[in-house]
Amino acid sequence: MSDQLIRFVSKDNQFRAIAVETTLLCDAARRLHNTDPTATVALARVTTGAALLGGLLKGDQRLALAIEGNGPLQKLHAETDAYGHVRSSIKNPLANLPPRDDCFDVVNAIGKAGFLRVIKDLGLKEPYQGMVQLQTSEIGDDIAYYLTTSEQVPSAVALGVSLTPQAEVQKAGGILIQALPGCSDRAISQIEARLRSLLPISSLLQAGESMEQILTGIFTDLPGNPPDKISLIFRCNCTREQVAGILNSLGQDELTEIAEKQEDVEITCEYCRQSYRFSPTELAELIG
Repeated sequence: MSDQLIRFVSKDNQFRAIAVETTLLCDAARRLHNTDPTATVALARVTTGAALLGGLLKGDQRLALAIEGNGPLQKLHAETDAYGHVRSSIKNPLANLPPRDDCFDVVNAIGKAGFLRVIKDLGLKEPYQGMVQLQTSEIGDDIAYYLTTSEQVPSAVALGVSLTPQAEVQKAGGILIQALPGCSDRAISQIEARLRSLLPISSLLQAGESMEQILTGIFTDLPGNPPDKISLIFRCNCTREQVAGILNSLGQDELTEIAEKQEDVEITCEYCRQSYRFSPTELAELIG
């Protein structure tokens, strides 16, 4: 069984809806980065948010979501593509913050001052980049703010993450709803009211509801045709050749200095934690 992305357009063509369950993805990120519980929830939210935005991509398009704040986590980053491949990373995996109001203190772990950045590779000459200041550091709210202000598409985002008593990811998922051109103010108000009355996504998932059932609770007019579904999986595209290219980009002088130390150099991928070791001989070959 794998995580899944579901997307559809409402029968009246007024809304686009994307829903994801990301439990396996988020727990994989937790294991790879050895995060503490608060950092786990923050990283899971960013991972889920990126997966949702991936539902807007087509073909070979790619997207990166980055959040930088003045809290102890410093920076969170996630990447995805139109095929459901997702990877994520965190600068500092230990928030070391106690719960606040019986909830994980993600807001202060991220920090109340900072930026959310979205980079899209749409197959053009240069990637598209958009950035907004963090509004609440709740991540879902900040993604919705970015989509509404920077991309001019009225959007609502709900993210949910719950942990087991052992601090593993128990359930994770999210919903993105966007108003399409011509959508009426009345229809938007109706959907907003339904979202306000909705139980937390994590609670609904824990109760055994699927993302499709959750969407049914928001939209009573699911399309007659089955929604489009894509499996979500963790995949990192790092290779030894790419890492060698990074070393080569240091420049001949710096690379020569490293090689002269006659020590192996080890570089670890920030996403999958795969380590790549280069011997002095291999470094010399890079220098040419």
